Amino acid sequence: MKQAQLDLLSTSSEETQQIGIRLGELAEAGDVFLLVGTLGAGKTCLTQGITWGLGIDDYALSPSFVIMRELAGRLPLYHLDLFRLERSDEIEDLGLDDYLYGSGVCVVEWADRGFALLPAENLTIEIGFRDDTERLLRFKPHGKRYQGLLSELKRLPFGSGKNNKVCNLL
Repeated sequence: MKQAQLDLLSTSSEETQQIGIRLGELAEAGDVFLLVGTLGAGKTCLTQGITWGLGIDDYALSPSFVIMRELAGRLPLYHLDLFRLERSDEIEDLGLDDYLYGSGVCVVEWADRGFALLPAENLTIEIGFRDDTERLLRFKPHGKRYQGLLSELKRLPFGSGKNNKVCNLL
């Protein structure tokens, strides 16, 4: 059975962060979000929103040079970045299982560098450029938990203002 995906269009970094906030608000212990996209697509921006949605006041920075940052909020956030790693054995040697299968929320940037080593049940989020200002965020659930999460995400309003929706469902 093909699992439903969700496509959202964001026209600003604030909209991408707002999507992340909603995702963080819905997050549960053990959730794994795998982010895929080219440099500058908005992976860290989305992670910033997830961070704030988890009630974390810190500003999420890309952990490219340290590989992993842990932040404390409603749930711990394990923010991993595989950008600098080129081989699966480098990723395997890091011993990330405590984070990937732990009691917090795990967000992995550049997840495509280690798909084979990451949990099969996850929410994969592909972020791509549509033009200079628009990003397409494609949410692909892998597992029942993430199908339910997408159903909840579809029901939530985004942003504020007259139509209470800053991003567009595609």
